[in-house]
Amino acid sequence: MKTILVTGGAGFIGSNFVNYIFVKYPEYKLIVLDALTYAGDIENIDPDVRNSDRFEFWYGDINNLDLVSDLAGRSDVVVHFAAETHVARSLYSHRVFFVTDVLGTQSIANAVLKHSGRLERFIHISTSEVYGTAEYEPMDEDHPLNPTSPYAAAKAGADRLVYSYITAHDIPGVIIRPFNNYGPNQHLEKVIPRFITSCILGEPLMIHGDGTAMRDWVYAGDTARAVDLAIHAPLEKIRGEAFNIGTGKPFGVLEIAQKISAEFNMKENFEFMAERYGQVQKHISSTDKANEILGFKASVGFEEGLEKTIQWYRENRNIWEKQMAMRKVPVKARDGAIEWY
Repeated sequence: MKTILVTGGAGFIGSNFVNYIFVKYPEYKLIVLDALTYAGDIENIDPDVRNSDRFEFWYGDINNLDLVSDLAGRSDVVVHFAAETHVARSLYSHRVFFVTDVLGTQSIANAVLKHSGRLERFIHISTSEVYGTAEYEPMDEDHPLNPTSPYAAAKAGADRLVYSYITAHDIPGVIIRPFNNYGPNQHLEKVIPRFITSCILGEPLMIHGDGTAMRDWVYAGDTARAVDLAIHAPLEKIRGEAFNIGTGKPFGVLEIAQKISAEFNMKENFEFMAERYGQVQKHISSTDKANEILGFKASVGFEEGLEKTIQWYRENRNIWEKQMAMRKVPVKARDGAIEWY
């Protein structure tokens, strides 16, 4: 039996991980710490999980040092998802990204260090955004870190902070860099749920720039499985390592808008606006390292994952309708004007 502390476990990827682990390991206990900001919702966690005596929820901030230390001290594994995550939002509300993503990560890393005699594993969830636009394809884990937005810069800082704790203090840390995730529970500010809900509501699909930006899209359930593999892999093989989690198969934003419209049997109804500042143009994952060391290969193809995601949004309108006012976020233009993305 293991006790896993999951920070940000009521968020998008975190909740998919919690739901996955709860089912796969019926003897494991899960402790979730979440501040329930606009992007977190306790309803993202399945009712069977929430009502189980194997589940414990703490409403709190990862910068609460005493709370984080107390919870880490009762855990065998810490999986750190908690973060501010939206690129466009970071262009205006940038300070909170560094407070949460960098200082919050330092809080977690320090708690892991304090309880390193007990803790078996610390999994830090970074992001492929730390790489910026691809200098070569596919992007492997040695690709330079060239963040192009405050969000990406904050996550790059957290990524390297965790590495410094691994190097300096020998904590049992592993860094996971997922590429663009999609799936159930994702906030409407993100492009795929925004496109899907626009189709459900009969609205035009808003596309930034010309829609040619390429992304490697990985289903959230596959990311949960990759983190599971990192928890259970031999520590000597993965301590201090970073692992990309992706598919190696990119799709452009305009292509995705077309695919989603086709799933709804709708005529294409697109509107284009100025490109988002700090946009990453090409983002394609190398899958070799995760496959070779973790034994991970994405199992959900994009079309299958898209169908599952669309089904979730069709069936859970009561959950995502609460986010309608947050589908667009303010961004301050270079001339000081406020634009909505």
